Amino acid sequence: MKRITGFLGRLRQNHKHLRLLPLYVVLFVVLAGTARAGVADIISFLQTISNTLQNGIGDVLGKINRIKGTAINLQQQVVWPISGINQAKGFVNATRSRYLGMFSQIRAIPVNSATLVNPSRFEAAFRSANAGNAAQVQAAYAQVYGQVPLATDAQPQQRNMIDMDDASALASLKTSIMADQASSRMLSLADTLEAQTSTSAPGSAPILAAQAQIANLENQAYLAKMLAADLRAEATKLAHGNAILKRSAESTRNLSLQMQQVVSHP
Repeated sequence: MKRITGFLGRLRQNHKHLRLLPLYVVLFVVLAGTARAGVADIISFLQTISNTLQNGIGDVLGKINRIKGTAINLQQQVVWPISGINQAKGFVNATRSRYLGMFSQIRAIPVNSATLVNPSRFEAAFRSANAGNAAQVQAAYAQVYGQVPLATDAQPQQRNMIDMDDASALASLKTSIMADQASSRMLSLADTLEAQTSTSAPGSAPILAAQAQIANLENQAYLAKMLAADLRAEATKLAHGNAILKRSAESTRNLSLQMQQVVSHP
């Protein structure tokens, strides 16, 4: 009995194998109830199991722990050094603190310049950066630049040119509203990504870079839209100029015919 008590005492002193005490108890009960072995044999058997766990499995577990510790040190000191990460986070926070207020002030600078009622409403509509105000832009545009003349007040070609010029101007203005809205959203996304970089965990840089690349592609698409709108406006401007030249040529031809009729009149 004293040998059993001593063995259990050694188990209590060895904290690594204390969690295996229930297994020892079960083995002790099974062996005591099924075999006619002496207490010394049972103690010897348990001692053999303990030595196996300490010398065999314990060495393997120790090597695994050493390898795990080496991998952790490699990650913390070489792959993702903690000092470098903290330095980068500090740089990001310092940069944000230095320029965030300035950027906010620049964004808040009012650029609206119209002073009269109708022009002010029109400018507020197409500077709203809200695509939902596109319908208001057309009404405000008509109040500032007027409607297309009636058929009794202008020639068909003149009315067509006026209508086309209005359509081109409105299309460019509506596109600029959508581009302003997209720019505001991109700035908000940039602020979010910038804030995430100061608190992100090691290894999350590729995810943030992917988000930034997606945002950049979307921004490039809106820039292409703006370029297309600018090209359309230039094309309609050239068409308008050509239409004026065509009308001048037609007027010259009509004047030449009238002069010939006057000269040939008896």
